Amino acid sequence: MDHISIPIRDTSATQKFYEACLAPLGWRLRGTRNGRYVGFDKPGSPVLYFGVADAVARVHLAFVASDEDAVRAFFAAALANGGTDNGAPGPRPSYGADSHAAFVLDPDGHNVEAVLGGVHRATASGERG
Repeated sequence: MDHISIPIRDTSATQKFYEACLAPLGWRLRGTRNGRYVGFDKPGSPVLYFGVADAVARVHLAFVASDEDAVRAFFAAALANGGTDNGAPGPRPSYGADSHAAFVLDPDGHNVEAVLGGVHRATASGERG
């Protein structure tokens, strides 16, 4: 996969929110364009673009965290930069024994998650990775 585009209403609010909360997860600001687009990237991941749109359909974005501290840092940064609590950092046993996650709503209401040991990180052999 090369990139993902997410509809938003306000590039300034989106840039502030994602620049802060994605930094603990290893993502960085890639750039902006025409005041209508803002992009983020991380080595080995598709580029994530946010673009101003007339209609915003809500999506769920789950980002891999390296450890529980990164999950907590994501959550704190998100709340300090316009996010709304949608699930405090903590164990998520339904994802697996080693799972830890936090959820926030971004300024457009997208459900954003930082997850360690996520449910969808299984290898083809069924082992967690």
